[in-house]
Amino acid sequence: MSCPAPKVSEASIALQAVQARLRAEAAVEPDPVATEAPKKTTQIIAIYGKGGIGKSFTLANLSYMMAQQGKRVLLIGCDPKSDTTSLLFGGRACPTIIETSAKKKLAGEQVRIGDVCFKRDGVFAMELGGPEVGRGCGGRGIIHGFELLEKLGFHEWGFDYVLLDFLGDVVCGGFGLPIARDMCQKVIVVGSNDLQSLYVANNVCSAVEYFRKLGGNVGVAGLVVNKDDGTGEAQAFAAAAGIPVLAAIPAHEDIRRKSANYEIIGRPGGTWSALFEELAAQVAEAGPNHPRPLSQEALLGLFKGEAVGRGYQLQPASAEDMCGGVIHEKPSLEVVYDAV
Repeated sequence: MSCPAPKVSEASIALQAVQARLRAEAAVEPDPVATEAPKKTTQIIAIYGKGGIGKSFTLANLSYMMAQQGKRVLLIGCDPKSDTTSLLFGGRACPTIIETSAKKKLAGEQVRIGDVCFKRDGVFAMELGGPEVGRGCGGRGIIHGFELLEKLGFHEWGFDYVLLDFLGDVVCGGFGLPIARDMCQKVIVVGSNDLQSLYVANNVCSAVEYFRKLGGNVGVAGLVVNKDDGTGEAQAFAAAAGIPVLAAIPAHEDIRRKSANYEIIGRPGGTWSALFEELAAQVAEAGPNHPRPLSQEALLGLFKGEAVGRGYQLQPASAEDMCGGVIHEKPSLEVVYDAV
């Protein structure tokens, strides 16, 4: 009489299946070691500066020059004024991402890349936009805009450079997004030889250092001096803050006039081509430096005494001064208990 075959448990069958799968995976030959040069990663650079200091002028000409040098460049305006791309497109405003998103949502449609991104001579450009005055938070608009960019495939796009134009004298969280969340590798500051623009530049350096202490990796590539009149305060600030000067764009009537007429001057072979060719090279090579933000006193010290009122002693006001006369002491109703 033959003995019955032993029963195989379900656990044993599952184990055998796993072992067979592992043996099959082990039998697969590994991919050969890569010998080609690594692919170049996208440099994402955020540009900050005081409103009206010339960020959009600098970026439009810089991005145009980079594109003429064969680079793939995406320019994103992150200023509620939506003026970043105006110079690039000859003064014509392009629809913003926030505005287009709102209209498409009401119509029950999806935003497509062609609705918000436009190109000229190799430069791709778009505007995030912002809310109307008193009708929303500009920083929240920035966050919403980047969320939409991610849905459109921002992280899969193949650009050599992505340039973000931010309003530097607004310090809310949305405008500090690239620094706070490591959305860029480095920051460029645009300033001039005046206290207000360098105050903003110093604030940006402070923000970079603050987030680096929290584990961030963003650094300051350097300072672009716009409308340089040769007085040297901006260069002195850069030296004190430990960041390089990437370019000094002179306060020249030809530049002012052409910029006012929405004319690109960063063209190869033009009068100012060498300036923007050098700036493009500096931007590409500049590392993410650790800035040394200045104290308010040190920042004021860059300027002459007559310009900032140094040497004047602060005179405290008194209660009599505030009331315009003699102060009559009134009895206090406070109950004071003697210590036992």
